[in-house]
Amino acid sequence: MEITVFGLGYVGCVTAACLADMGHKVTGVDLQQLKVALITTGRSPVIEPGLGELMLSGVQAGRLEAIQCVQRLGDLSLICVGTPGHDNGSLDLTQVERVVTQIGELLREKNSFHVVVVRSTVLPGTLDNVVRPLLEQTSGKKEGKDFGICMNPEFMRESTAIHDFYHPPFTVIGTRSDRAAETVAAIYSSVTAPVERTSILIAELIKYASNAFHAIKVCFANEIGNLSERMGIDSHQVMEIFCKDTKLNISPSYLKPGFAFGGSCLPKDLRAILYKSKQLDLELPMLSAVLGTNRQQVERAVDLIRKAGKNRVGVLGLSFKAGTDDLRESPIVVLIETLIGKGHKLAIYDEEVALARLIGANKTYIEQAIPHIASLMVRSPEEAIETSDVVVVGKNNPTIQQAVASHSDCKLIIDLVRLPRKAIGASRNYKGICW
Repeated sequence: MEITVFGLGYVGCVTAACLADMGHKVTGVDLQQLKVALITTGRSPVIEPGLGELMLSGVQAGRLEAIQCVQRLGDLSLICVGTPGHDNGSLDLTQVERVVTQIGELLREKNSFHVVVVRSTVLPGTLDNVVRPLLEQTSGKKEGKDFGICMNPEFMRESTAIHDFYHPPFTVIGTRSDRAAETVAAIYSSVTAPVERTSILIAELIKYASNAFHAIKVCFANEIGNLSERMGIDSHQVMEIFCKDTKLNISPSYLKPGFAFGGSCLPKDLRAILYKSKQLDLELPMLSAVLGTNRQQVERAVDLIRKAGKNRVGVLGLSFKAGTDDLRESPIVVLIETLIGKGHKLAIYDEEVALARLIGANKTYIEQAIPHIASLMVRSPEEAIETSDVVVVGKNNPTIQQAVASHSDCKLIIDLVRLPRKAIGASRNYKGICW
């Protein structure tokens, strides 16, 4: 395939060299004459292990060239220019806009379908609000009919970029066009990684989500390391054992957007760590922010319910998670307390808690700590739904799924646990938190 790579910085150089190595005919475009001259002689303008040899091989094979001014487009254009940040965190899209304008002008003279791929890291909304309008304006053509746009983020690390290019965790292609998606997937056909076809917005955000999580992991390890050091504990051994847990610690567990955490362990243990750090005169800024972030999820749910403008609220689920009657630090209890305080009339159903009122270990807690809530409990999810205008789903089990499915068309459902879609059908009276 004939590919034009706009921008010969770090991402552009690695991408161009690797695509040429895969057999594509690649033309790199950059305003800086020095970069163009170096690549033309088979040398890399950036420091990266193995990149110089790869570029030399591509140039000698006639599959890689570099120019300052492009006169025609190939089958596909890859935008790899920089998007530097301003002091306030906003992105400078000057280079993106310049290249998009250039591509649009060349598209005006092109008769065949062309695919424009953004590989630069840009915030969600950039392709739809900047790239597409600018392309249509400068080319006089329409997306979907004359050209396609894709978001194809890269996941390469400096010093291991070539290996990362050939062995990414996945190849993300965000687009509205099947034809564009197939074209982009084809250029990576020899890359051993699953292709994730998704929306443009998701493809734009996934790079930021990944990098934010990587930053959090570094800070988490450092805060645990600092705490360990103050207590004379080997932090590396702590984290070595920690990482061996691939069921909860290094896994998809707990990484599904939804409601707040609760229960007898997470809040208590986090507070204990923070108390110990204060005794040691040690600041743990990231861990200190966790409980506040958790409270905000409860507040978001309260706001969502209040904005519905209804007074009668049914709540399905009371304990902190499904399959238990444990009410200790349940975020649903906090939510209910808040709604009661704001004058809402509640009907609450929870099968496990109802049983605990009779025989469970939480019987005393229910009777003494939250008797006002216990008195609002009803015998079935149907009763809670039928006596309410808004239904809050705080627990996921077959009984609740069936009850919600049979009432989803006539009640406003606010889902905090993300029920399976088949449980709610295509109801328009459905809202969730974090989705």
